[in-house]
Amino acid sequence: MKAKALCICVAMALSSMTSASPTPGSGAPAMPDTVDLDAVVVTAAAPVATLTWVTDPRLPRQPVPASDGADYLKTVPGFAALRSGGTNGDPVLRGQFGSRLNLLAGDGALMGACPSRMDNAMSYVAPETYDLLTIVKGPQTVLWGGGASAGTVRFERAVPYFDAPGVRLDGSATVASHGRNDQVLDAAAGNPTVYARLTANRSGSGDYADGAGRRVPSAWDKWNADAAFGWTPDPDTVLEASVGTGDGQARYAGRGMDGTRFDRDSLGLRFEKKGMEGRLRAIAANLYANDVDHVMDNYTLRDPDPQGAMPTAMASNVAHRTRGGRAALDFGGERWELAAGIDTRTSRHARRAAMGRDQYLAQPWTVDARFRQAGAFAELHWHLRPRQHLVAGARVDRAEVEDRRASTGGMMPMPNPTLGQARAETLPSAFVRYERDVEGRPLRWYAGLGHTARMPDYWELFSPDRGPDGAANAFAGVQPERTTQLDVGLRYAGKRVEAWVSAYAGRMADYIVFDYLDAMGRTTTRARNVDADIRGAEAGVEWQAAGHWTLGGTLAHAWGELAGGEAMPQMPPLEARLSAAWDDGTWSAGALLRVVAAQDRVSPALGNVVGRDLGRSSGFAVFSVNGAYRINDRMRLAAGIDNLFDRDYAEHLNLAGNSAFGYPADPVRIHEPGRTAWVKLDVEF
Repeated sequence: MKAKALCICVAMALSSMTSASPTPGSGAPAMPDTVDLDAVVVTAAAPVATLTWVTDPRLPRQPVPASDGADYLKTVPGFAALRSGGTNGDPVLRGQFGSRLNLLAGDGALMGACPSRMDNAMSYVAPETYDLLTIVKGPQTVLWGGGASAGTVRFERAVPYFDAPGVRLDGSATVASHGRNDQVLDAAAGNPTVYARLTANRSGSGDYADGAGRRVPSAWDKWNADAAFGWTPDPDTVLEASVGTGDGQARYAGRGMDGTRFDRDSLGLRFEKKGMEGRLRAIAANLYANDVDHVMDNYTLRDPDPQGAMPTAMASNVAHRTRGGRAALDFGGERWELAAGIDTRTSRHARRAAMGRDQYLAQPWTVDARFRQAGAFAELHWHLRPRQHLVAGARVDRAEVEDRRASTGGMMPMPNPTLGQARAETLPSAFVRYERDVEGRPLRWYAGLGHTARMPDYWELFSPDRGPDGAANAFAGVQPERTTQLDVGLRYAGKRVEAWVSAYAGRMADYIVFDYLDAMGRTTTRARNVDADIRGAEAGVEWQAAGHWTLGGTLAHAWGELAGGEAMPQMPPLEARLSAAWDDGTWSAGALLRVVAAQDRVSPALGNVVGRDLGRSSGFAVFSVNGAYRINDRMRLAAGIDNLFDRDYAEHLNLAGNSAFGYPADPVRIHEPGRTAWVKLDVEF
């Protein structure tokens, strides 16, 4: 009922926008416009500064507009997603999975609950309901949490300041092949002192057909609604309270169960004060509470497979409650800026399960894990000379985890020898980076060295059946992961040509890897530590050619090797994107060619917290086209065809098809959608 009510509200708002009043002027800093009418359809993102990507997630993009955070991140070179069907893929940066990537929504931690990461954090993020996506690659910031060896991702909402009483209404609607139907609403009202903002979306799709015409179980239906209420006594001060909720369901061709509940409830409070005189320049603090209630079953969106591992109806209900906060002070002088603060987070994971349809509802909740973390950080930007900069930061985290499981072992539970035990670790992180602008040229180069230590997360401590040899289980034996990485690169920003390249090389001590097959070839899930080396690079160029043409391209490569010479499992293959766009200010058109190489550096017996390496994969090339028409300064219509030539292909990072949907016992990757047409209308009033 909640989802239907939301859809009705969004539809009514979109249909009434043609009669809305003009938007009044807004004070600074203002909430960014919902639609950047000067931009063509986004096919890739480029860095705006050293190792930092900033983009507007509401812009039209290709492939078809994203249904979740992981899908949107794929437009950034270096990112990929482990696929399992139509939605809720798991984001991957430079071949690194899980909590090596720090994922924040509204500057609060949002954690999934499924032991197999069916509902990773990005499953609960609707990109178009956020104003800004900021990415920092590598261990090159300490401001937003420790352990982020791969990088930090922040989906942010801006403050809608008003310098006069007014109302803003923005929205979009998307329709596409395979029954895809999305609506987004962003409404704000206020005056110079107070404001209220509502962001809501609904996204749905049926099963898609791959390039060979085969139906892939992949349907989903999800919705989100968030409201914020703020007090702005002056343009530099805000006190905001927020509340949010959402739910959905999704079919998974690559899993033994489907997700039939993705319930999210969020509360937030933030205070910001900027523009202060003296050494203290700004104050920022926030509190958040996020609750996730997730249900998996094998009977709501499919029929149980009588020949499979789960022949009868069964369901599992898991929940993850997260509470946290952050406070930071910004200081500044003539040639330096310093940010310093503290953050903390606690979380509790609980579960219940039962055989039979909906029988889990009669079972009591059992808490199986508790986590606590507290950290202090400081980051300095020192302007050595007009064209030379030194950026450095350090933080220390104290992390604790408690095992509350009475038994372990999955289908054949055994008494848990670590019941009631707790682990605590002190985890340091630091980095230093030198940046220099080349005199007389629009060129900057940088070199940075970073180190971070990461506590094993819930999925690494509690999901495996076994731990390292000699350990009672993964909780008792898996050690923190420590990464030391060198990042180098340069960026050229000329009048007609922009180009960039970034490269990295790192050593991961006690890298956490999963064994999915034992020495006898039997299926298992054992987590253990092993040292590893990683390296790779990303590069891009954009050329403003003659007339209204823009040509571009990006390249991304990641490589990893475990001690002993084994390939690091599930590394994404070499990928290139070539794009061409034409834009005369009213009409625009573009094309995107995505070329992915074959991957033969694999370790089929190994994997990570997300899943098993499925072995070698073939390369492929996919060609897509798009176009857009600026109806006026407030409306834009965009359309595209993804996979124009209906190529039948599968991503290397993937899950194996489940037997309940007729897939064979030998691992077969889930194939991607065939030819897909889409149309998206953006409006702003």
